[in-house]
Amino acid sequence: QVQLVESGGGLVQAGGSLRLSCAASGFTFSIYTMYWYRQAPGKQREFVAFITTGGDTNYANSVKGRFTISRDNAKKMLYLQMNSLKPEDTAVYYCNRVSSWGQGTQVTVSS
Repeated sequence: QVQLVESGGGLVQAGGSLRLSCAASGFTFSIYTMYWYRQAPGKQREFVAFITTGGDTNYANSVKGRFTISRDNAKKMLYLQMNSLKPEDTAVYYCNRVSSWGQGTQVTVSS
């Protein structure tokens, strides 16, 4: 079955960086557009970024220029490099493929 396992979250000071990873299994990773979403406490889950099978990317305005999504099809891995982190980036970050979600990884940015 489809499995998505996120990792790499943690506590970081404002201005710092983190790299999130998502290990995918149970499906042909290379033929799917992959997404990152996030959900802050008390808020709805929101789109962060996606990457197509051809490597085209798109970002939410709130993270554009600071976050970079990438993928390694051979390893079935999805990544999110997050730089210049802000306290408002604090959230649980989720990897997504269509209707499948991982368990999420917590990112906390202190001011």
